[in-house]
Amino acid sequence: MNINLFRRTPILDEFNRTRDEMDRLLGRVFGSSMPMLENGATRIEGWIPPIDVSETDDEILIRSELPGVAARDLEITITGSTLTISGKKEEKEETEQEDFYRCERRFGAFRRVVDLPESTDQERISADSDNGVVTIHVAKKPGQRAKRIEVKPTTRRVPVPG
Repeated sequence: MNINLFRRTPILDEFNRTRDEMDRLLGRVFGSSMPMLENGATRIEGWIPPIDVSETDDEILIRSELPGVAARDLEITITGSTLTISGKKEEKEETEQEDFYRCERRFGAFRRVVDLPESTDQERISADSDNGVVTIHVAKKPGQRAKRIEVKPTTRRVPVPG
């Protein structure tokens, strides 16, 4: 059963036709990898979870917010110096009352790619999850720590005109 939450009007029908034409045009221009807005512009098929990349002396940390993504639906791979985080999210919310039924689904696949520096030890990578935030620990090779270079001011004297 298909339920429309908006009352159909000629203006809304014209808006939907125009939006569908724009979606098709943008799909042709940017290819099928571009997420398209669904009916009513309320949901995006496919999504891009945010990631944070930080570095310490010993490792590179990659954090990604992935609420609602089960561990079985998450894949972390490394090929050469490229780390890939991919997976899918599927959520279903149902409300059923005596004269009312609502079922909403949110889903989509994602893929994030991080290029790692050569100083990483690809044999020592681990990942953990806490409250929907996945943290990937990428160890650095021994002896590959950053070296701090001190910047010294010059003591050049400017001649005084005289």
